Amino acid sequence: MAIEGIPDLAATVAAELSLPRAAVERTLALFAGGATVPFIARYRKEATGGLDEVKIGQIQERHEYHVQLEARRNTILDSIAAQGKLSDDLRARILATRSKTELEDLYLPYKPKRRTKATIARERGLEPLADLVWAQAVCLEKPREALARPFVDAAKGVPDVEAAWQGARDIVAERIAEDADVRASLRDLALAEGRLASRVAKGKEQEGKKFEDYYAFEGPARTLPGHRVLALFRGENEGFLKVSFAVDEEAALARIRRRVVRERRAALVSDLEAALVDSWRRLLGPSIEADVRATLQERADAEAIRVFAENLRHLLLTPPLGGKRVLAIDPGFRTGCKVVALDEQGDLVEEAVIYPHEPQKRGSEAKQALAALAARHRIEAVAVGNGTAGRETHELVRAMKREKLLAAACVVVLVNESGASVYSASEIAREEFPDKDVTVRGPRRSGGAFRIRSRSW
Repeated sequence: MAIEGIPDLAATVAAELSLPRAAVERTLALFAGGATVPFIARYRKEATGGLDEVKIGQIQERHEYHVQLEARRNTILDSIAAQGKLSDDLRARILATRSKTELEDLYLPYKPKRRTKATIARERGLEPLADLVWAQAVCLEKPREALARPFVDAAKGVPDVEAAWQGARDIVAERIAEDADVRASLRDLALAEGRLASRVAKGKEQEGKKFEDYYAFEGPARTLPGHRVLALFRGENEGFLKVSFAVDEEAALARIRRRVVRERRAALVSDLEAALVDSWRRLLGPSIEADVRATLQERADAEAIRVFAENLRHLLLTPPLGGKRVLAIDPGFRTGCKVVALDEQGDLVEEAVIYPHEPQKRGSEAKQALAALAARHRIEAVAVGNGTAGRETHELVRAMKREKLLAAACVVVLVNESGASVYSASEIAREEFPDKDVTVRGPRRSGGAFRIRSRSW
């Protein structure tokens, strides 16, 4: 059974980001038409209501998340409905969740699975006994042994009363493991208090010398640096390390009891307690460990990418001309050419916009403005981006040299501006120039950071 109608994702994203719904809808329409974040931030401000590149990127990210969430939600609702188990309460919980993890937890009890101990116990007809344990009644109609005796059947693999109760406990253990609230609580505990440990694999002491620091290692998962997490998992994948994850068992069992045990005086509380412990050790513990490992891997990957990007940023920001004063121009027709003056360190000292091309055609005014900037800041090189209107702007500046509006020694080059627009709309650019518009950050990047590829001098 699918969700009726089309979810209003624009309203959901707008509420999450505290943005006007109309602006979000127009931004999503631009994305649907193939527009990119830099393009929208630079050239479609009238459509977005002046949203900056960060908000535009967040709209794209959250919209993609919810599109995937809704697709998965529909699949899950259809699957549970096909089983005839989609109650109104379950449907409401599935529709209400905004988390992929919670959605999968809700689906877990109904998800097609391989044959488990609980599955086999159900096939043997032991679910009524499991219901008795789950009900947690203080008084029983019959003694414990008498309740189980009707289920004893050697042909079905239930040779005695204890085997019957064991099957019941297997079913209860699976019910506990599939409880979404239990899983969420244990996941929080594991992330907050769990510890990663490693030891050297037997016989790998010499071969795995590069992982020697982790031959006898232990640390808290919550504060473990990303590079250590990656090293541990890499050592494990290459067969040099044995990595384990541990959570305090008593703390975990206490959380499960708070959720599961309703009546401590229940006649079958010992069976419930046994099922609870089994659920943690056999089902929940390994599953939560897998979840935590995935989370730690994701965090470590993000940190590694951040460090790599920071190193690359410094490399790209190295001025290719050395200590030269540069005038950088981001060409354009309708929106004009954005101009920035950079000092010897590549710092922005002045910005301007000129309109030498169609439709304004203010060429003479543009030349005078560029000449004034060049003289005021003793410009030694002019970098013109090779994007839209690049050739026309390049010819304009070359003409200025012929007309002696620029110093004869001033270098004029057409540069590859690939990446400048993407950079200008990035979080890094926003941190570097928090008070500057994307249209200013782009030419600064082209003039100060990209390697100049000369088309003419």
